[in-house]
Amino acid sequence: MRKLNFLMAFFFILTPFLLSGQSQVVKAITTVNVQSLGPQKLGNLSPVITPVNNPQSSFKILLGKQLYFDTRLSKDNTISCATCHNPAMGWSDAGPTSTGTGGQKGDRRSPPVSNAAYAPLQFWDGRAPTLEEQAKGPVENPVEMGNTHESMIRSVQDIPGYVKEFEQVFGTSIVTIDMVAGAIAAFERTVVTTDSPFDRYVRGDDEALTKLEKQGLEIFNGKGHCTACHWGGYFSDGRFHNLGVKPTDPTKPDSGRYVITKDMADIGAFKTPTIRDVALRAPYMHNGSEKTLEDVIDLYNKGGNTGDANISPLIVPLGLTKAEKKALVAFLTTAMTSLNPEVANVKPIPASELPK
Repeated sequence: MRKLNFLMAFFFILTPFLLSGQSQVVKAITTVNVQSLGPQKLGNLSPVITPVNNPQSSFKILLGKQLYFDTRLSKDNTISCATCHNPAMGWSDAGPTSTGTGGQKGDRRSPPVSNAAYAPLQFWDGRAPTLEEQAKGPVENPVEMGNTHESMIRSVQDIPGYVKEFEQVFGTSIVTIDMVAGAIAAFERTVVTTDSPFDRYVRGDDEALTKLEKQGLEIFNGKGHCTACHWGGYFSDGRFHNLGVKPTDPTKPDSGRYVITKDMADIGAFKTPTIRDVALRAPYMHNGSEKTLEDVIDLYNKGGNTGDANISPLIVPLGLTKAEKKALVAFLTTAMTSLNPEVANVKPIPASELPK
């Protein structure tokens, strides 16, 4: 009897801890304290790491912002960085693919500049290792800005206001492409999503997400298989995958990452974009082939375009119900949209306010 009483007493003492543990497990799913498929937990973004050879300063950031919105960097003075990476459109554009000088159409959609500081490689195919190198590319791309580095530098050098600012920031009035790219990259490193309903929820505000959005988060982190590629604070693995995306022109398939690596496994593979502010960036995929988030989820739900022989093994049919897809869309649409002004409310610098 004494032994039985002892066991019963021990059970009653232990029960609250067991229940507490169960409650914490459930809570862990909704507050994303569990690791699903990706090696990093979903959560807030860590501070941006600034390269040693391009330190931040307020004057450099301002210079970079001016250059970012200045169409004079293009051949015909019509295209700026912001033309294809518009703050009002999730730091991308209206798509489906980007429009450059002379109304030329590119083959790919503009990746978002917001949070690009966290990407280990830049561009859809990863051909640029840094933001600085990425900033150099569009200037001399014949379909984008259509200029040359030399001609663009001459244009900047002919603007006394810019010469004065470059001298203040870099200590010399002789402008170089590395200076231009360094200033633009410095500005872009300030475009970071630190405050969305999801971020507030992770920081402890249980009311930041609705019940439906919490359900969507659990699906994102579980049955939806989303965290196979979209994990960590950046919501991207920074890697390259063939998702079975419908080609814009089946007769001219885009080889993606293969062009850079020459690895057959990379045929049709493209970089995983962040899903932060994703609701602002329709249409979707590297070629803008999916018009809505619902279309994207339907593509994933059926396991991608099964006619693609090189599709990633991570892409499998999901079996999501109509209600689960609705919850997932709710999470992506509202919970992941930035609220911090330095991302959400950045306005273009009018031409009248740029250096003269």
